[in-house]
Amino acid sequence: MNWKALIYRAVLLLGALCGQAAQAQILVGQTAGFTGPVADAVNEITAGARLYIDSVNAHGGINGQTIQLLSMDDKFDPKLSASNAKALAEKGAVALLLSRGTPNTEAMLPVLAAYKLPLVAPSTGAMLFHRPVNPYVFNVRTSYQRETERLIQLLAEIGMHRIAVVRADDSFAADAFVGAEQGFAKFNRSPVLDEKFDRFKPDFTAIAPKLAASGAQAVLFICSGSALGQGVKAFRGAGSKAIVATLSNNASLGIVKQMGSNAAGTIVGQVFPDEKRGAASPLIREALGLALAQKVTALSPAMIEGFAGAKVLVEGLRRAGAHPTRERVEAALNTLGTYDLGGMLLSFSPTNHTGLDFVDLSIIRANGNFLR
Repeated sequence: MNWKALIYRAVLLLGALCGQAAQAQILVGQTAGFTGPVADAVNEITAGARLYIDSVNAHGGINGQTIQLLSMDDKFDPKLSASNAKALAEKGAVALLLSRGTPNTEAMLPVLAAYKLPLVAPSTGAMLFHRPVNPYVFNVRTSYQRETERLIQLLAEIGMHRIAVVRADDSFAADAFVGAEQGFAKFNRSPVLDEKFDRFKPDFTAIAPKLAASGAQAVLFICSGSALGQGVKAFRGAGSKAIVATLSNNASLGIVKQMGSNAAGTIVGQVFPDEKRGAASPLIREALGLALAQKVTALSPAMIEGFAGAKVLVEGLRRAGAHPTRERVEAALNTLGTYDLGGMLLSFSPTNHTGLDFVDLSIIRANGNFLR
């Protein structure tokens, strides 16, 4: 082989290597219910995450590597959540992002431990992911117990002395109810009604007339997704005029749309600043700026949750170095210390994976917007 042929082969090899480097990707996995009862919220949360990740990739990614977010649909089925997490681990994901649902995320825990796979910003506020500290779960939102305690407190402070609780019969609602009980205890009260319904097949035929007969002034509705719209419709049909309060997991525009005319006046917990008042929060200003640049017409609370989760993940990937691995990402997050998320100070350490402790409340207006 002459020297010209050698140079030609070297040029081809160099070009191939450069091409591989340009296309190098950091694989991040997600399993969530893109179809099924929580699809609206999941799609909005993921859209918020992609808003940030797309911007990072457009500016060269991390150390020349772009982030590939591979999302899988688990249909809100915990068994499928676990199998999807395993599949993503075996595909080489260095981290998982934004799982959805308490039973779903709980089902993933053995997979995280087996593969030493970090999960960032699970979209659940269950206490079991906060205490005791799970080495592979890095929360960004506050707990459901803080939310429900605050909701009961607000209702009591505005003169609601007869408060009912209607909740899904699952680990998510059981966890959130602990906070509600703490709220009731502060005012030496108990719920006038406490009813459970099937998580997968919600039926309010028997519950709705009980709620109306109880004379409840307000009802704390602990549920996910489409059950909220179904339940409130049934309550109103039975004659109940109780104020409806629910948690931040239902703070999506899609769920408001499902509720239709019954949405107005609903009190909703919030775990991030007001998505419409950018001047008051650097995090919201940043999200609004990227939304404008990417021609996204509106932001929702769910999108801000996804956006914030993606920011934390990206910071962990940056600190993990030139070639992020699961072990390096976990170590980077564990030593994150105090990180300014944008006017919100998030903190991680080996003994604290709670992240944020922010709780706010909003009311759904007649036009479907969340009023703070």
